Amino acid sequence: MARTLLLYAGVYGHTRKISERIKATLESRGHEVELVPAAQGADPAGYDAVLIGAAIRNGKHNPAVLEFIERHKAELDAKPSGFFSINLVARKPHKNTPETNPYTKAFVAKSPWQPKLLGVFGGDLDYQRYSAFDRNVIRFIMWLTKGPTDPQTKAEYTNWDEVERFAQRFADLAAA
Repeated sequence: MARTLLLYAGVYGHTRKISERIKATLESRGHEVELVPAAQGADPAGYDAVLIGAAIRNGKHNPAVLEFIERHKAELDAKPSGFFSINLVARKPHKNTPETNPYTKAFVAKSPWQPKLLGVFGGDLDYQRYSAFDRNVIRFIMWLTKGPTDPQTKAEYTNWDEVERFAQRFADLAAA
């Protein structure tokens, strides 16, 4: 089975939580997985497959992800590879696929690398853990998009069954 680099970039821990679930699924299918924060960086040369996950913050994926992609594009193109985005827009049923999610579509349009597999998952919303600035920005965005604005809201929008299906698809891609 494949030796896989699972690189992730998040802010409040939910991207890591999703990445850990994907790692566990891949390992249960016989893959060896190294989970690495994007800020720490890694060299994909020693891996058979690469999967990158990134959360949205203030409307953008972490710049470290695109820097990694630009630096290692040739290696990413030569291996089984995938990308998944975590964002609150994906809480909506009509925005929870790579084809319909505006952040995933924007990422693919901007990225010089075209992943062989794409995924998108709803994130979690916990106003109490955000800084005052982030809390107000997110509440405003939620107001615009008709989401929850109560500052006591704590809700998880991740479809864990879809995370599992995505991980299994990636396991098959990496093994091929």
